[in-house]
Amino acid sequence: MRKKDDIMTREKLIEKTIDRLSKLPDQKLKEVSDFAEFLLSKIEDRNLTEGIQQLAADSKSFKFLEDEEDLYSASDLKESYK
Repeated sequence: MRKKDDIMTREKLIEKTIDRLSKLPDQKLKEVSDFAEFLLSKIEDRNLTEGIQQLAADSKSFKFLEDEEDLYSASDLKESYK
C-alpha cells in the first residue's frame, strides 16, 4: 500500500510530465508515447512470466516425480569433477 506522500509525489510527477509533454513537438511526443508503450509491455511480459511460473510451481502435474526413486547415484558416474 502506498503512503500519502508517495501518492502526492506520483501525482506531482504526472502533472510535471504532462506539462512537459504539452511543450514537445509532435514527433518527440510520438517517441515518448512509443517508449511508454514499450515500458508497459515489459511490465506486462514480466507479470505474465511470473504468473506462468507461479502456476507451474503450484501445479500438481509433476508431483508423481517426487515419489520415484532415483535411477542413478554418484557411484554410477564414470568421471567426477570437483
